[in-house]
Amino acid sequence: MSDNLEPIERLTDMFRRLDGVGRKTAERYAHNIISLPEADALEFAEAIIKAKTEIKRCTVCCNISTGDVCDICGNDERDHTTVCVVEDPKAVMAIEKTRQFRGVYHVLHGTISPMRGVTPDKLTIKDLLARINNSEISEVILATNPTVEGEATAMYIAKLIVPLGVKATRIANGVPVGGDLEYTDEVTLRRALEGRYSML
Repeated sequence: MSDNLEPIERLTDMFRRLDGVGRKTAERYAHNIISLPEADALEFAEAIIKAKTEIKRCTVCCNISTGDVCDICGNDERDHTTVCVVEDPKAVMAIEKTRQFRGVYHVLHGTISPMRGVTPDKLTIKDLLARINNSEISEVILATNPTVEGEATAMYIAKLIVPLGVKATRIANGVPVGGDLEYTDEVTLRRALEGRYSML
């Protein structure tokens, strides 16, 4: 590798760290960045730094937020007795687009996956249990993705919360097996929420 191409290689390697970005896509991103006017490139870099330094987790639901409590948790007009449990912040945005759900959320930041070394203690399950014990939550909708890991995580959580007197429901199979909530259309998500069922 020529020394004068090292910055491009480094930038390419950085883009490859992003989920779903392969070598060719990373190279295209890197070349797009160096083709930008300097002011635009600096603005891009500043946006990354600003997002990384100012975005944190909501102290209630663990969703991303610029404040200690996110706008959804801080909204008194939402139904705080119904909590929708999702894998990541992208799923929150997907469900919000349906305008069907008026409860609140809890973000796990992953799923249980022994093969990848992700055990229950590495998720925000303890935070969810603390919320249930310290509030009047009556239903938890388990809206993890319909994958093997998502199903296993939903079942694990259901077994923990049902003994606490909380109803555990699962979103209906309007979401295709192996699918991802982020890429599911709004109509399908709406039907899945409407057709949720009791897990235990």
